[in-house]
Amino acid sequence: MKPSNLLLAAALVCVAGGSTAAGAETGAPTAHASGAAKVEVRHTKIGAILTTSLGFTLYEFTKDHGSQDSCVKIKKCLTFWPALQTSGKPVAGAGVSSSLLSTITLPGGVKQVTYAGHPLYTFKEDSRGETAYVGEKAFGGNWYALNAAGHTVK
Repeated sequence: MKPSNLLLAAALVCVAGGSTAAGAETGAPTAHASGAAKVEVRHTKIGAILTTSLGFTLYEFTKDHGSQDSCVKIKKCLTFWPALQTSGKPVAGAGVSSSLLSTITLPGGVKQVTYAGHPLYTFKEDSRGETAYVGEKAFGGNWYALNAAGHTVK
């Protein structure tokens, strides 16, 4: 099934009140990760993009404005697109500019990592090195990867 069809099917099941595959363990980082988050640059088939230290793609959400997380205000959004959280100052891996790394505070006091002003997210269904969901349309916006300069990668 194409990634966009998979996401649509999962979202429809969710809206209908059923369970989804998004709750399954995929190895992707969750919104409950602990410790200082490390952001790295990895070379993929779409170019050099930001990833977690485990190699999961990091996404920006086009519905976000400034450094504000819009996903947190949309029902079920963070279920599919968990915020990259940190309990300490985010760590810049090789090729990542530490001056572009920061955090914002979500409701409940959770710290979300930002890069060049973009709140960062993972995708619940990703596997390591996955880029098939880059450009996905969901929850009123698009989900794109970022490069080390903080620019959108489509």
